[in-house]
Amino acid sequence: MVEILVLAVTGFVAGVLNSVAGGGTFLTFPALVWAGLPPVAANATATFAALPGYLGGAWGFRHDIRSEGALKLWQIIALSLVGSVTGALLLLVTPSDVFDGLVPVLLLVATGLFAFGPRLLATLRSRGMGATGPGLSAALVFVVAVYGGYFNGGLGILLLALFGLIGFTNLNTMNGLKVLLSGLMAVLSCAAFAIAGLIGWYEGLIMAAACTLGGWIGAGLARRMPVAVLRALIVVIGLGMAVVFFLR
Repeated sequence: MVEILVLAVTGFVAGVLNSVAGGGTFLTFPALVWAGLPPVAANATATFAALPGYLGGAWGFRHDIRSEGALKLWQIIALSLVGSVTGALLLLVTPSDVFDGLVPVLLLVATGLFAFGPRLLATLRSRGMGATGPGLSAALVFVVAVYGGYFNGGLGILLLALFGLIGFTNLNTMNGLKVLLSGLMAVLSCAAFAIAGLIGWYEGLIMAAACTLGGWIGAGLARRMPVAVLRALIVVIGLGMAVVFFLR
């Protein structure tokens, strides 16, 4: 009973965070490891659990999603899908002990990007380095998608920083496309994980149901809720989880 409650509460909060600020995987991944799943399976299950929350958030932002910058919307989606499949396949061929060693590093990288991404983006823009051309924009989209297919943690802030670099300016549009792409990438990644037998269905379904509700609610909160406190909390959680996995 305690396990069900932890998975449900964690999933709900993660769904809200993914729509509002990103970083929900910092909660779901360690919760799934706590529930007994190996790190590779926990990563795959966390991606599955986030999927309906992403789609619920995308529905909440459906009127805001459109293309800005050098790439058309269909180009961004296509590159994201190809990149996510590539990342998922890389995970499938990564030995479990290697991934165990990579987890704290990935958590630190994702947390750092989450913490300093907005400041970095503002600095780049102040130096006239925003709004990249179509070639570099396409390459950046692909690289971020590969990361998202391999390890979902911190994907939201990476996508938001990416959109700013390739010419997006409307925050609601950026948030909407963020959750839409996250959902589409998760669909393909989860298909690969399911075929490989990596998803913990019992834990994943409990968490996914809670994430769906959280994603839908979070889309509404994102328009009127200050995210500074949430961002700080996510950074603390990310750093804490990195330390825990370094010490394991």
